[in-house]
Amino acid sequence: MKAETHPDYHTITIKMTDGTEYQTRTTWGAEGDTMTLDIDPTSHPAWNGGSSRLMDTGGRVSKFKNKYAGLGF
Repeated sequence: MKAETHPDYHTITIKMTDGTEYQTRTTWGAEGDTMTLDIDPTSHPAWNGGSSRLMDTGGRVSKFKNKYAGLGF
């Protein structure tokens, strides 16, 4: 097996939408980085039975609604 073919596998922190955090191992980012999730199983309607609404953190939903406001959505 070649020595330089595998990516660096290290520990990062995942921050959920409700503020909880946990550590996991991944090839994403660098050692000690924090990945902040916009959508996770606690906030997405597909995973929680539709009881909560998605947060529009980037303004994408409101931009879409404004762009297509007259089309009957």
